[in-house]
Amino acid sequence: MKVIHHSVETLQTALVSNRQDLAKLYRKYTREERQLLEGGLRAGQPGSQFQPITVHSDSDWIPAHPEEPQSFESFYSNPHRKNPDASHNTIYIQTIGSFGKPGAETDQYVGWLREYCQVFFSGLTVKLLPAVTVAETRCAFRVNNDSQNLQILTSDFLQFLWNKKPKDAFWLIYIPMIDLYPRESWNFVFGQASLSKGMGVFSFARYDDDFYSKTYAGKLKKSLHPKQGDYSLFDGYYTPPITSTLLLRSCKTLTHEIGHIFGLKHCQWLNCVMQGSNHLEESDRRPLDLCPICLRKLQTVVGFHIGERYKALLEWTEEDPTQSVKEASAVQAFPKPTEAFQTSVKSMLICTSFIKN
Repeated sequence: MKVIHHSVETLQTALVSNRQDLAKLYRKYTREERQLLEGGLRAGQPGSQFQPITVHSDSDWIPAHPEEPQSFESFYSNPHRKNPDASHNTIYIQTIGSFGKPGAETDQYVGWLREYCQVFFSGLTVKLLPAVTVAETRCAFRVNNDSQNLQILTSDFLQFLWNKKPKDAFWLIYIPMIDLYPRESWNFVFGQASLSKGMGVFSFARYDDDFYSKTYAGKLKKSLHPKQGDYSLFDGYYTPPITSTLLLRSCKTLTHEIGHIFGLKHCQWLNCVMQGSNHLEESDRRPLDLCPICLRKLQTVVGFHIGERYKALLEWTEEDPTQSVKEASAVQAFPKPTEAFQTSVKSMLICTSFIKN
C-alpha cells in the first residue's frame, strides 16, 4: 500500500497555474470558494475534507497505466477539448434491454440517475430517451465462456447510437444491465465510448455484488449455444436488484465517463471520482465527487455556482420519509436508497459549510 503525496507547491500550481491569465481567472472565485478549493492543498491533514490517493496494489490503475497528471493549465489549453454550446447542451440517457423488473421502481431508478447527473453537471440539461430492446439494436452477442452470462458487442451498440443521436445532444449514453465485450479476444469491458462522436455505452451488470459468485442468477446453461439474431434469450433476462450500492456505483460511473467527454483525464492528484479503476474494489474506493483541481476544470466549462451545486447534490441524497409514504400510497413511489451515500454526505456537508449562498 502506498499513499501518493504531492507537495503544497505542486498542488497549488496544478490548481491555479503559473500563467498570469489563469491565475487571474482563479482570483474571480469568491474568498469562500477559494478557501474550499485550497482545502485540497492540505489533503489528509486535520480539518481537510479531501484525501490523498492510496494505491493498494500493483493491479490498481495508477501503477498499471502510467499517465501524465493533468493540471488545470493543461486541461484549459487542450485544443481538442469539447465544450457544450447553445446547439449541443443536452446529455441524453437511454436504457437498453431488461433494466430490473418492469414497473415504478425501475422507472424511478433511471429517474434518480438522470436527476443526479443533472445536479452533478449543473447548468446542462439531462434527458431520458425511451428504452429500446436488444433486438432493436441488432447487435451481435455471445455467452461468456468463463462467467456463462450473456454479453453484447459494444461496437454494434455505438453504431446504433450514432444513427439515433439527437441533433442537440452534447453526449448520448446507453446503459444496459447486460454485460459487454469490445471484441472476441476480450473477456469483458465495463464500457466503451467515442469521444469524437460524443456517445458511449456502459454496463452496470458487474456492479451486482453476486456477479462473481457461483450462484449468480445470470448464468446460462453451458449446453446453450445461441444463434445470432435469436434475441429471445434477452426476454426476461436476469438483471441485478436495485440497491443503494448499485445506485452509488451507477452514479460514480456515469459522472466519471461523462467527465471524460468534458476533457477531464484520470485524476492523479487527490481522491477523486475521476480516478481510474482497474477493478470493482478500486472503483468502490473512489469518492462520489471531484477533487478541487477537477472541480475547477468542470466549473470552468459548465459555469455552475460551486455552492449551489453542492447544495443540490446534498438535497439529492436527502429523502423525506413522510413524503415518501405519501407518494407511495398515491403513485407506488419508492424511497430513494441512499444508505451507501452517507460517507459522501458528510463530505458534502463540510463543503457546503465553506460556501453559504
